[in-house]
Amino acid sequence: MSGTQATRVTQIQVGDKLPEREFKPDNVQSMLYNAVLWNGHRIHFDEPYARDVEGYPGLVIAGPLLGDWLHQCLEEWLGDDGRITSIEYSNRIASYIGETLRSGGTVTRCDTNKGEVEVDVFVRNEAGEVITPGVAIVKFHPG
Repeated sequence: MSGTQATRVTQIQVGDKLPEREFKPDNVQSMLYNAVLWNGHRIHFDEPYARDVEGYPGLVIAGPLLGDWLHQCLEEWLGDDGRITSIEYSNRIASYIGETLRSGGTVTRCDTNKGEVEVDVFVRNEAGEVITPGVAIVKFHPG
């Protein structure tokens, strides 16, 4: 491996933090996102239904959107130096329109010979709870 990518992967260490991203989704973003997915579950767009029938305190943010935010966090950190080769995550705690959420991650393994890095990723809610934990593997391009 050579070039800027090789240099960058050799500078990454276990414990390095990814820059965090902040999100505050609103009704419009939620409606558009769910429309693209053809997700007609009313908890994402019908607040009286979400609250009175399903028992949620407000409109629920779609789980796949949280996964997309994990991808965005990784892709911004990688830039043009590499790509995501795998990601697994699970939505553990519901989140709601109007909440401020943060995504980020921590490097947990770095194989400079393979140019491969493992990152524990997360989305946290305003209370600091990890609502969407995950693990991603990224591979840096050879120089």
